[in-house]
Amino acid sequence: MAASTSGICELVLEAEDLERLEAFYTGLGLDLLSRGSDRIWLATGERSRLGIWSPGRKEHSDRGGRHVHFALAVERGTLDRLSDRLRRSGTEVEGPVVHDGGDRSAYFFDPVGNRVELWDFFCDGAGAGAGVEPLAESA
Repeated sequence: MAASTSGICELVLEAEDLERLEAFYTGLGLDLLSRGSDRIWLATGERSRLGIWSPGRKEHSDRGGRHVHFALAVERGTLDRLSDRLRRSGTEVEGPVVHDGGDRSAYFFDPVGNRVELWDFFCDGAGAGAGVEPLAESA
């Protein structure tokens, strides 16, 4: 399958308390890229970032928004550690759930109610060698 895109560059969440979500996601290991008066950017890998924006209109008619669900890819061996860290901080975590391909996920809500998944698909599942191609079969 030839793709005309190469990944998600950014995903933006909306929050009244930017610092609260910044602390939550940096606690998961995301690095702070920049902080402004109405937005924060965190690195989610070499080629993507997570934005946390205050409510209201932004340039290009953008605004933050709530998302049904998003998944962050995690490195081999980190899913249990991150799940434990979340639980110690008082976050209710479902999983790790073992999927048919041997990969695992942990699911939780961030402090403002966004559903988040941590997934090791690209390390320990079919995606380790094939990228997203095996996901087409489960659509």
